Amino acid sequence: MPAIYLIRHGKASPEAEDYDELSPTGYEQARLLGAELKRRGLRVGTVATGALRRQRQTAAAVLAEAGIGAEPATDPRWDEYDHLGLLHARPVGEGSLQDRLDAALTSWIGSGDSGPGTWEEFRGGVRSALSDLVSGLGRGETALVFTSAGVVATVCSTLLGASPAGFLAMNRVVVNGSVSKLLHGRGGTQVLSFNDHAHLEQGGPGLMTYR
Repeated sequence: MPAIYLIRHGKASPEAEDYDELSPTGYEQARLLGAELKRRGLRVGTVATGALRRQRQTAAAVLAEAGIGAEPATDPRWDEYDHLGLLHARPVGEGSLQDRLDAALTSWIGSGDSGPGTWEEFRGGVRSALSDLVSGLGRGETALVFTSAGVVATVCSTLLGASPAGFLAMNRVVVNGSVSKLLHGRGGTQVLSFNDHAHLEQGGPGLMTYR
């Protein structure tokens, strides 16, 4: 049965001038994940990544550590929603960054208009990317997809039939460098595991990051 690993990129650089750059912590998360994939001895078929730099850098570091020679196919449908654009378009009160992002996402999902782009456009793009991916997978192959928390949460919450509140809850807790595993069979695509990050625990609590 084909499997899909949805991999969240390593920690980016929120304190730097360019957020879309893998941090040293992100590279260590990628290294540990690569070592774990090597240990599992997967039969890797398709490797895909979004167009964002942090996603592509994570892919390169993981594949090098795992000894996987596949060339990732870049597909912008695996890109994250524009969280900075959402926060700018929907400035929401006070609170933590996560509180403000949750409020902006709730407004975006419920409004049906642009801000930037629409929720349905974003979710539709993610769903079509997944459909195209599984259609090309052979029996027993594993696809690796290097993406972001919003995409992981969108796929998993949709497959589980969760509400927008469920999406927000999942989006909030996706760890950098984590893996969510899907299986695809005659009954369709199903979530087997969500947000697995056990491979990061050997690196200590400093590797448990969410940005």
